[in-house]
Amino acid sequence: MALPSLVTGWYPPSRENWEFIAYAWQFFPLVTALQWLTDWYPAGKTSVESKYNLPGKWAWAVMESVGPITVMYCMLTIPSKVGVDTLPWGNWTMAFLYVVHYIYRAPIFAYVSPSMSPIHPLVFASACLWNLINGLSIGGWVGGYGPNTREAWAGRLYQMEIGLVIWGWSFLANFFHDDDLREIRRSTLRRQKEQAKKEGKPIEGIDKFYMVPKNGLFQYVLFAHYLCEFFEWAGFWMVGGLDCLPARTFLINEMATMIPRAVAGKRWYIEKFGKEKIGKRKAIFPGLL
Repeated sequence: MALPSLVTGWYPPSRENWEFIAYAWQFFPLVTALQWLTDWYPAGKTSVESKYNLPGKWAWAVMESVGPITVMYCMLTIPSKVGVDTLPWGNWTMAFLYVVHYIYRAPIFAYVSPSMSPIHPLVFASACLWNLINGLSIGGWVGGYGPNTREAWAGRLYQMEIGLVIWGWSFLANFFHDDDLREIRRSTLRRQKEQAKKEGKPIEGIDKFYMVPKNGLFQYVLFAHYLCEFFEWAGFWMVGGLDCLPARTFLINEMATMIPRAVAGKRWYIEKFGKEKIGKRKAIFPGLL
């Protein structure tokens, strides 16, 4: 039984509105270009003090959940609108990859993080909107406006297998580098607890504690977890096929959003730890940028 439309024509989108969303979403890098002009980003290591700030963990979990919820909602509502009884396995494979990533990225990531800096409402609202639009773009495609028959997926098996391998290893690499960052705070918190127990003093806290990560690809770049995510979504695009506009747009938009953030982040690392400590590490692409 199909779910009802929450916003007629838009959630889920009609085919005409989905085509507009998918087309217009390609131009988002024009918006992200503004990031090259400023280092201001009130979240994470560059968060700012504000009475309007939201608690980091729950704000992160909520804003990162918008995308997968939207994709699954489209999967359960659009097929009946296009006369499809059962979506082919290729559609469900792509939806599975997307949702699995965000199950980790939203609730699990927030839960396993020792601490998360507060998030400004502007960042929270922007991320929710970003994930909503991206979810509608991808959700419309996998929900039935893209290929919706087994025949439409014919001849793609080897390309899909390669894409799945790239996605899988990149997902694991993303987790590894995320966890390396988490271990910095976990180990620091353990030392603080031991010291506090010996000296009878309160724990200092790790909310704004940072060190230069050194393991894995962090030996070469400061934002290895970003790089791994790029490869992850490149694999996702390959699974959908090179003509999968929403997957291609997703990858390009993510790179356009995160590359300037990584470059600004490198400046933050140099300011905080000094050029000698950072060494020859690049921001995000080994040996390049």
